Amino acid sequence: MTNHFQSTPVSVVLITLNEEKNIERALKSVQWASEIIVYDSGSTDRTVEIAQKMGAKVTSGKWFGFGPTKRLATNLATHEWVLSLDADEEVSAELALEIKLKWTTLMGETAYLLPRLSYYLGRWIRHGGWYPDHQIRLFNRKHSQWSNTGVHEKVEAKNYLNLTSHINHYVFKDIAHQIQTNNKYSSLLALELFRQKRAFSWFHFLTKPTVKFIECYIWKLGLLDGWPGYVIARNASHSVFLKWSKLKELAAPDLERSRT
Repeated sequence: MTNHFQSTPVSVVLITLNEEKNIERALKSVQWASEIIVYDSGSTDRTVEIAQKMGAKVTSGKWFGFGPTKRLATNLATHEWVLSLDADEEVSAELALEIKLKWTTLMGETAYLLPRLSYYLGRWIRHGGWYPDHQIRLFNRKHSQWSNTGVHEKVEAKNYLNLTSHINHYVFKDIAHQIQTNNKYSSLLALELFRQKRAFSWFHFLTKPTVKFIECYIWKLGLLDGWPGYVIARNASHSVFLKWSKLKELAAPDLERSRT
């Protein structure tokens, strides 16, 4: 592995599950790092083989939810500074250079947010709430760490600052993939609300999907992304509809028991 960061050690950490179509691109973009850690939670494709071939240190283990699993993977790193990356992302050349140039000025108690630019339906999406889509990805694990939440996990730190160069994100392979992902995440979000004892609201159920579409397509200018912008806004609206519908579904057994 070529290492241009010999004086500035950083561990790149990824969690994976059946990412053979993405993992090579992601790992190629961080060959400059002094260490790459891959935590795989049961891939049945060539993900592990590809990662090992490209010099990553691969550990296989159970899935504990996004936050806990990322925390576990981060603890496998050798270095204090960690760059977290998803398998469907890549570090742009500009971001790699920016990290290298600013390395000596990075502060241990500060976690750094990176803008993320997503590619979907044949174009880079710059509106509709999809950009700059800042993600907290570069941090010192002695001072910062992933939250323990199963979904909507984030790095908890004392301070936060932005870098300017972006991560490239190859978000969905097609519309069916987006719908499949929305279905999965709406279930996780509904379950999280249920566990928090959040009551189902007819007002939210009836209004929030429409508000979400207007937010993405009009307020955040998704219309400027053409047809993909409309698809994104419509699917975002439907995802909200699914979340509240599933919360109602989860609450239904309790309602039935209360009547008997």
